[in-house]
Amino acid sequence: MSKSRLFRIWDHMNRRCSDYKATGWKHYGGRGVIVCPEWHEFIPFMKWAMANGYTENLEIDRIDNDGNYEPSNCRWVTRAENNRNKRRKSA
Repeated sequence: MSKSRLFRIWDHMNRRCSDYKATGWKHYGGRGVIVCPEWHEFIPFMKWAMANGYTENLEIDRIDNDGNYEPSNCRWVTRAENNRNKRRKSA
């Protein structure tokens, strides 16, 4: 599964929340966004994804952009939907 799109989504999600050298870290881990402990392992994340509508054309989205990556705050959306659910820059 390490070459699958779902694995890459999981890997990038974890990196941007935990690795200060990762692209986007300042917008995620740098703001205090974390990945729930259960999703530090791929298999529980994969099981959640498959039970919650994951398909190859969808992206993971946090419902509350200030919230964490966790089952109650994530969903699968199209790229267009994901682009509309962005954090607003403060002045």
